[in-house]
Amino acid sequence: MRVLVIGAGASGMIAALTAAEDPNNRVTLLERHARVGRKLAATGNGRCNLTNLYTDLSRYHGEDPAFITPALEQFGVSDTLRWFRSLGLVTVAEDSGKVYPFSDQAGSVVDVLRLAIEQSDIDLHTGSEVISLTWQEDAFFARTQERLYAADRVIIACGGKAGGKLGGTGAGYYFLKGFGHTCTKLYPVLVQLKTDPTWVRSLKGVRAEAEILLTCGEELLQKNRGEVQFAEYGLTGPAIFEISRAVSVTEGDLCVTLDLMPQLTEEELFEELSAKMQRFPALLLENYLTGMVQNRLGRTVIRACGLPLEVPASCLKKKDLRAIATMLKAFRFPVTGTMGMDYAQVTAGGNKTDEFDPRTLESKLIPGLYACGEVLDIDGDCGGLNLQWAWSSGRLAGKLGGTT
Repeated sequence: MRVLVIGAGASGMIAALTAAEDPNNRVTLLERHARVGRKLAATGNGRCNLTNLYTDLSRYHGEDPAFITPALEQFGVSDTLRWFRSLGLVTVAEDSGKVYPFSDQAGSVVDVLRLAIEQSDIDLHTGSEVISLTWQEDAFFARTQERLYAADRVIIACGGKAGGKLGGTGAGYYFLKGFGHTCTKLYPVLVQLKTDPTWVRSLKGVRAEAEILLTCGEELLQKNRGEVQFAEYGLTGPAIFEISRAVSVTEGDLCVTLDLMPQLTEEELFEELSAKMQRFPALLLENYLTGMVQNRLGRTVIRACGLPLEVPASCLKKKDLRAIATMLKAFRFPVTGTMGMDYAQVTAGGNKTDEFDPRTLESKLIPGLYACGEVLDIDGDCGGLNLQWAWSSGRLAGKLGGTT
């Protein structure tokens, strides 16, 4: 059987390798870039968080998150790790459940997949962008600039629109639309947030461990804790990525509030600040929060309280100390949006899952047409969940309805 896989990212490579396990299949893998796994090589800041030990349904999103159940049941986290070990990849898990290659290099993940493809009978063509995909007389025809490919089965593994700089084009949505499939609205997730620039500009590059509250008006949308990094445009960092989905899909007056000293209550902070004023009355306010938070962040907090940096601590009144304590516990940043698809790691939304069989990932509209990975309306939380969906769905699609 002639099998054509479009897209040599995470889901496409495992789909092709799975299909190639059946000696009756002749598998062709097409990739528009000059090399396979380009986006995969950049994930996790170049470390590749390839899965998470704490993967479960509650950490996935879409119109019907339960759609993922058959794929995860057939090829879950432990199956994924065993499969990669069979390819020669050694992994290590952090306490958070995040799993990385032992080399700490995303290239190791890409390389074991690439080498496995080279050792198989898969006919790989890089630099081959599919410009049209049609179906007629029980066969599929994919055209590139160079040639026309015919296939009995096609697996769409083109990824989403996220990460345009790394190749996200949305081609999979276009191909599936041509076969009558429908796509939900698309949103950027695992992405930086844009905020009011008043204070973040002076904090560019500063990192802080903080407790994070995302609100819409008076409603608490999400609570998180972790590393936040300030940027000229707003906020970034792992903990910000984790709340970015709620920002993308919510309309209204959004605000991120940072507790910069979550280990202390506001009253404890007030007492600490009062005692410091008594011990060091001549200490200038520009240095008043030194030892509590990063120096530049401390000066920004003082300025945000409307206090001058060049006066001594002895000038502080009780209400000033209260204001500083409050600001450290609740520094507010009105959110104006996200940085968009080009900067996002993942696309939320995608082709409607009710148009595919969750047990096989075969289209309910066109026999022999399969889809996997980010092109479908499934996205996971930050921390390896999206790559696990790529592995699980790619493996399932590659079985082509069988039990390979």
